[in-house]
Amino acid sequence: MSVSIWHNPRCSKSRQTLELLREKGVEPEVRLYLKDAPDAAEIRAALTALGLTDPRALMRTKEALYRELDLASETDPDRLIAAMAANPVLIERPVVFNGTRAAIGRPPEDVLALL
Repeated sequence: MSVSIWHNPRCSKSRQTLELLREKGVEPEVRLYLKDAPDAAEIRAALTALGLTDPRALMRTKEALYRELDLASETDPDRLIAAMAANPVLIERPVVFNGTRAAIGRPPEDVLALL
């Protein structure tokens, strides 16, 4: 099992998800995605693994930057993905990956289906 997590240590849900994985005996590869931002191809792959067709479903739509960039009116999926790649703070967190599947840890227990 090759589990990884897009993690933000300042986020309580991200910390809780990481702790939950470790409690289950899983030591994931931790990617601090704010420092090591995923590119557009990785974000597309994440959307596929999550079973999402709308990039907005992976976005933090309450972030101030989301409003500043006027992304609510954006209809081009490629532009939404590019915005996440350029501004990883817009990516919902945490995202846990296991092979070709992924889950967003909101709530943290949602990632247990991957194990």
